[in-house]
Amino acid sequence: MTSLFAFIGAIALLVVIHEFGHYWVARKCGVKVLRFSVGFGTVLYSKRFAGGDTEWVISAIPLGGYVKMLDEREGSVPEQDLPFAFNRKPVLQRMAIVVAGPIANLLLAIVLYATLFIYGVPGLKPVLGEVISASPAAHARMVAQETITHINGQAIQSWEQVRWVLLDVALQRAEARIEGQTGQGETLNHVLDMSVLAPADLDGDFLRKLGLQPYQPLVLPVIGKLIPGGVAERAGLQVADQVLSVDGREVARWEELVEVVRSNPEKTLRFDIARAGNFMSINLAPEASNEGEKTIGKIGAAPQIDKSKFEAMLTEVRYAPLAALQQALSKTWDTSALSLKMMGKMIMGEMSLKNLSGPITIADYAGQSAQVGVIAYISFLALISISIGVLNLLPIPLLDGGHLLYYLIELIKGSPVSEKMWEVGQKIGITLLLTMMVLAIYNDISRLL
Repeated sequence: MTSLFAFIGAIALLVVIHEFGHYWVARKCGVKVLRFSVGFGTVLYSKRFAGGDTEWVISAIPLGGYVKMLDEREGSVPEQDLPFAFNRKPVLQRMAIVVAGPIANLLLAIVLYATLFIYGVPGLKPVLGEVISASPAAHARMVAQETITHINGQAIQSWEQVRWVLLDVALQRAEARIEGQTGQGETLNHVLDMSVLAPADLDGDFLRKLGLQPYQPLVLPVIGKLIPGGVAERAGLQVADQVLSVDGREVARWEELVEVVRSNPEKTLRFDIARAGNFMSINLAPEASNEGEKTIGKIGAAPQIDKSKFEAMLTEVRYAPLAALQQALSKTWDTSALSLKMMGKMIMGEMSLKNLSGPITIADYAGQSAQVGVIAYISFLALISISIGVLNLLPIPLLDGGHLLYYLIELIKGSPVSEKMWEVGQKIGITLLLTMMVLAIYNDISRLL
């Protein structure tokens, strides 16, 4: 239900903003707007204000919306209303009306990002964890616990920014010039080779493929919590027990203990532990559990965490109002450019079409972000708003970008495109959009399964 309400709320807001962009510019250009609809299909609610020409509508299918304008191509228009018809307006005004919707979405993203940057966005410090051996990062001589300060001259403030900037560099198949700083203040310079990344690598954790992972404070193999009735509790493990070894294999980190347990479902293991200065051994067999197509072991135990060490790794990205606006503009521009690059890579076959997401995945992300908190949900809204803006600017008939293309042709040749060309374009547009929707929904279902 959280996902459903978060999704409907997001779509409603983004559609209203998009369609209001069309509506506002249309009214400024003297076009009569007959209907403003949020959603498609059966009308659930309508309202016409006194003295107004526009019918305000909420429709049954909340996956979009539309603004219906007076237009001779869609029906007869009374002679007295001809000056207010969309098709009678100069081509530049029609172009302005069409582009206003996507621009409104991009402006919304700028406002949302600026608000976040003023308030403060929490994140993880860009401190490098253990560098994976024989990886591009190892060849570039990057070292554990160095703080990444710049990538290709761009200042870095969080680990999320590291991922975002390197993804952009990877799509360009360029080198990443990374500047870091050790805990002693020594400046380090590296050249990271991104050409080793295959298109399939960009579908998953490409940073790990490069040998990069965020630093995490050492978590000792000390029991901090036990699930009542779980394998660990039944075998006699207690809170504060420190696991020294498993079947003779020394364990120094909680991750190492997890690795042993996961890889030995239903196999009896000997745990050598330290308890209040005493040493003892306990035998237990991890319970088998399915994780996707794999069977793993679990014992029902969680580690003892020193919260202060983890809190020290957190940071907050915050700017003064003017700087926040500049950062919001930059973020929106960079995200739009990255979206176009990814679309281009998918069309060229250099990136998997699995990256195409549909309404089910968007609803899932909406619910997840809403559960995390207001900041995550606003970030999600900004990202989807940019996606809607960029998608609608693509030169595909039926979309705003397709209409812009027609009007640009009209502007160049001095006369409107033919009715036949409009009809052919509509058919092409319907085919492309249906294909994209089928692929997106297929990807959604595949992720769920």
